[in-house]
Amino acid sequence: MQRRTFKFKIIIPTAVAIAALVVIMSIFQSVRFSSMGNSLINEKLDAITNSLQLYLYECEAYTKVAAVSISLDPEAIAAVRDSGRNDLVRFFTFWLDVYQISYFTVADANGKVLARTHDPNFFGDSIISQQNIRDALDGKISTHFEAGSNDSVSVITGAPVYDADGSLLGVISAGIRFDSESEVENLKNLFGSEVTVFSGDMRVATTITLDGHSIVGTRLDPEIAEIVVNNSQEYSGDTEILGVRYKTYFKPIMNAGGEAFATIFLGIPLADLEAETNHSIRDGLFVGLGGLVIFTLLLYFVISTISQPITKLSNDMHHIANGNLNIDAIVKNNDEVGNLGKSLMKVAGTLRKLLDDIDKMITEHKKGNIEYCLDAGEFLGDYKTLADNILELAAFGMKDQLTGLPNRRSFDNRIGLEWERAARSSQHISLLMLDIDKFKNYNDSFGHQQGDVTLQTVANTIKQSLNRSIDFTARWGGEEFVVLLPDTNAVGGRNVAERIRIAVEEAVIPCEDERGRRATVSIGVSSLVPTPDGKLTDFIEAADSALYRAKESGRNKVVVSELAD
Repeated sequence: MQRRTFKFKIIIPTAVAIAALVVIMSIFQSVRFSSMGNSLINEKLDAITNSLQLYLYECEAYTKVAAVSISLDPEAIAAVRDSGRNDLVRFFTFWLDVYQISYFTVADANGKVLARTHDPNFFGDSIISQQNIRDALDGKISTHFEAGSNDSVSVITGAPVYDADGSLLGVISAGIRFDSESEVENLKNLFGSEVTVFSGDMRVATTITLDGHSIVGTRLDPEIAEIVVNNSQEYSGDTEILGVRYKTYFKPIMNAGGEAFATIFLGIPLADLEAETNHSIRDGLFVGLGGLVIFTLLLYFVISTISQPITKLSNDMHHIANGNLNIDAIVKNNDEVGNLGKSLMKVAGTLRKLLDDIDKMITEHKKGNIEYCLDAGEFLGDYKTLADNILELAAFGMKDQLTGLPNRRSFDNRIGLEWERAARSSQHISLLMLDIDKFKNYNDSFGHQQGDVTLQTVANTIKQSLNRSIDFTARWGGEEFVVLLPDTNAVGGRNVAERIRIAVEEAVIPCEDERGRRATVSIGVSSLVPTPDGKLTDFIEAADSALYRAKESGRNKVVVSELAD
């Protein structure tokens, strides 16, 4: 009798408390319905807005990988040089699915189209008006949002194609379209919202229909067009389209000239979300009350048997709290206690994985591979926040925050590895040390903020001047930069240094003056095949000494160290 009384002392207060909680929560949800619904919509809109930004970044990356990779592929180079149009179309069409892009366009060294995968019968026209094509013909790889020849809104990367003798054969341009019905349907499924793409203020692709027909060809609301198109600003708010209210987000798409030539719209119908929220409240109430009945019945039968697994779980949690994640929590119960044990093991497993990924990332960073990062997307909730914070800290530790280049620490790790690798394989290694000429005078004349712009421009120019993935550049400190060139002799080092020097000299540094400003760099080069008794410090000092001679001999020069062989 006493045991039964004890059970009821637990069951009855617990059941009453849960019933009261379910009722109170249901009333609270009803009272706060409008506020909750609006909050949920805003949260969802924020989420898909962030997802859209990430998607655009991924599209830029896909086109860049496609254009650069194909432009360096010997078969592609041979095809551009020797193949006819039909062969070019067949060759490049094969790679579309591989690189997950919409199309390839191949042009000759004058910007004249040789072949298009998306319109094989249209060729021979000039596409020199596209910024990515002009950049590629100038020897630069660039990615821009712009209108293609057969489309109105795309992200396109252009990459130059060089023959074996270094002569420019033409351009390979890789693009992803946003102005097709298939693409907006894909984005609708991806984001869970209505999607529209505007060219200017004209709808060119949309998932919104009227009487079963797409509303393509209609124009953007003039007031919103003034904000998004004319002023190049994002817009969020409630918008009525065809009599339906939407929570909307309009993102201007900027071309190479900084103009909003297109807009991507995301919209969530308010009526659908409100109905879904009401349905969720009703379901929550029914599930809560039903769960209360089931819980009360089950609690009566399990109350006397749950203490042992709870004690086991308590001990396991004590181990985790004290830093021991290698536990073996075996809980055979198929009830709440069992679920708690599984959750505990999941926590321990997640923490173990996070620690393993951090350890691997640190190991890779010590090797100089600072691009390797743990995948924060594999974690959820606060674990993801922790992973994101770790990535941010890693970026601070290994990257220069002003220029985005690897920092001195990253360079020290990388050069040690490349030095050992070159010594083992008896291969040349070259080091370029660069210094912006008269940078102090530049800072004194135009201010430190303009000096920062100069550092960023020079850093980007150096990075874009390197053609190989194995080449490595970093900010050495102040106005000095370094470039590490594995498997490169003194002649190759000088050639790369000259290419960088010329590119910096020709680069326009943005400023208040529409004509821009310019800067020059002096470069010291050292190159050798490391020997077992060779010293890395001598190698670095040789490049530094060569840099000093370059500056002493008039600046804006390349000097190769006497150490180079």
